[in-house]
Amino acid sequence: MRSYRDLVRTPEFTPLFVSSSAQIAAQTIGGLALGTLVYEETRSPLLSAVSMFGPSLAQVLGATLFLSWADRLAPRAALAGIALAFAAGTAVLALPALPLWAVLPVLLAQGLIASLGGGVRWGLLTDILSKDGYLLGRSVFNMMSGIMQIAGYATGGALLTLLPPRAALLLSALLYTAAATTVRLGLSRRPPRAAGRPSVAETWRTNALLWSAPPRRHLYLALWLPNGLIVGCESLFVAYAPRSAGPLFACAALGMLVGDLTVGRLVPPGRRAALGVPLLVLLAAPYVLFLLRPAPLLAAALVGVASVGFGASLVQQERLMALTPDALSGQALGLHSAGMLTMQGVGAALAGAVAQLTSPAVAMTVMAGASLAVTAGLSAGLRERVRAA
Repeated sequence: MRSYRDLVRTPEFTPLFVSSSAQIAAQTIGGLALGTLVYEETRSPLLSAVSMFGPSLAQVLGATLFLSWADRLAPRAALAGIALAFAAGTAVLALPALPLWAVLPVLLAQGLIASLGGGVRWGLLTDILSKDGYLLGRSVFNMMSGIMQIAGYATGGALLTLLPPRAALLLSALLYTAAATTVRLGLSRRPPRAAGRPSVAETWRTNALLWSAPPRRHLYLALWLPNGLIVGCESLFVAYAPRSAGPLFACAALGMLVGDLTVGRLVPPGRRAALGVPLLVLLAAPYVLFLLRPAPLLAAALVGVASVGFGASLVQQERLMALTPDALSGQALGLHSAGMLTMQGVGAALAGAVAQLTSPAVAMTVMAGASLAVTAGLSAGLRERVRAA
């Protein structure tokens, strides 16, 4: 599979793409609305960051207990059920009488449910496209994610100037419902990818197998840690510039779009692996300049440039798929997705805590420095993998 035209002609790719687009739009609009609502009520950078990225913290628990379900559930039913569960949870968050303390249990439940989503979706993508087409297909999904985040944050920012945050949360719930409907009507019924009964013990056994190989372990760390620390910077956009948070998020999505387009379509396959470490450096370096407290326009430019570095994840995912047996691809990608989102939640909590003690600008600089330090520690091993490949 060599072109975007080949992707569009592939049966079931389009409905999976459309449903994922609706979910990303719902996530961005709902996350911005909830973060704004919590910040307006508490004026706390920590609580605002956790409310936006809190479900990610529950991913580690879901990955530990339930990830074996990713290869042992019928994909269509699983994806539709996950979208409907998010629709219900987001509608609950929009209730006017909901106290602030009740938000966290809802976010925890959403995170546990979402821990299956990545494994089911990306495992199904490998079934639809095969491993040969995975990187091109995943790059299209990542670009779509960037576009939908730009549209979602721009729309969410506009809505929040006209409507209360709870109205934007209701719109998010409707988009999740649309995603579930698209999955149910557009995808064919497929059997589970792996045989056997899912269980906590099976989840542990397969996770241990995936983690036991040093090449995969190194790739997982590179996929999780630098990414999560920089998302911690993004979680402070509302606290850093409340009136410009929407444009900052949109510029981050635009930069990610450019990075994924470059890596997935423009860079020759033989040269991709060498870009892994430089892109991770680019991901963090511009945020160091936030120590100077740049004005919103310059801050948006720095964020856009930095987010090009998210293209590193495509390089690492391609290598991960090459090192993983087909029967474990769903759980392997689910472990990547759950670990990445967990570290994003951890990054948001750490950044919020530092900002609580100092300022959002200082906290963003600290998180960027930590990301650069982690990349430096991983770089030798990643370069060895490139030479081995």
